[in-house]
Amino acid sequence: MIEPPRRAVLAGTGSYLPEQIVTNAQMAERIDTSDEWIVERTGIRQRHFSAPHETASYMGAAAARRAVEQAGMAPEDIDAIIVATSTPDQAFPATAVHIQAALGAKRAFGFDLAAACSGFIYGLSVADAMIRAGQVNNVLVIGAEVYSRIMDFSDRTTCVLFGDGAGAVLLRADASGGAAGLLSTHLHADGSLADILYVDGATGQRDKSAYLVMNGREVFRHAVTLLASAVTEALTKNSLTASDIDWLVPHQANRRIIDGVGRKLGLPAERVVVTVDQHANTSAASIPLALDLARRDGRIRPGQLVLLEALGGGLTWGSALLRL
Repeated sequence: MIEPPRRAVLAGTGSYLPEQIVTNAQMAERIDTSDEWIVERTGIRQRHFSAPHETASYMGAAAARRAVEQAGMAPEDIDAIIVATSTPDQAFPATAVHIQAALGAKRAFGFDLAAACSGFIYGLSVADAMIRAGQVNNVLVIGAEVYSRIMDFSDRTTCVLFGDGAGAVLLRADASGGAAGLLSTHLHADGSLADILYVDGATGQRDKSAYLVMNGREVFRHAVTLLASAVTEALTKNSLTASDIDWLVPHQANRRIIDGVGRKLGLPAERVVVTVDQHANTSAASIPLALDLARRDGRIRPGQLVLLEALGGGLTWGSALLRL
């Protein structure tokens, strides 16, 4: 008898947002901008900025605890911790090992990966491959970012776009042959476009020479086309159409980009999870933050088909298709 293949099933989600909320009006007190200008161009109304103690590892550990608790597991059950971040606590050791220590996940190994805003999708793909190969059974995939520490607050076109936070998912191996699980992931990169969105020499600690630099017009020009292509790739791979998708959970970069991808797919707005208005762009944390919110408020339910997509500096982009 042939046993069903192993599949990565979503067992739990968790998130963490810093206590400090910064509204557009508060940003306007600091830089030459306005609530109207920000909302019209981005859809963002507020963002969370971290306090000194709210590092990537602190927030990532808090989000991970909630994912582990929701899954009904213990830290000792975790085999691996993968952290997607562009703002690590230190160049090394990895943020993942700080989180491992904070959780008490003594059996787990851990490492960071850097793919900017696409990092969470990349992390899912790595975790999925390890589970399918039988290397691990339970994997935490975490996106954690403190972009407030790498923003140039003299550049009003970029500093209003980003916020801090962390999101986590716990994937477990399942060989029952059921329909639930991560169906496929699709990763891409184009290093020839690296100069339109980058940070030189930055970590999650303040370095006055390390600021995010973005050519917003160029990023926007590529974003909708590349994201729609990655989404179509996932649907084609699984012999599905956009009408089969229950929820699109996109990277929360800009409301206009989110709406543009939705229109290309023909998805109604009520089937797209949007948090950019409340969280701004939290880079690798944005998808797991949005996914956790929509699961906990009851929108995303067991049995539903969820499509994830993201684009970030590199350029990197990708998609993942998941049935709960």
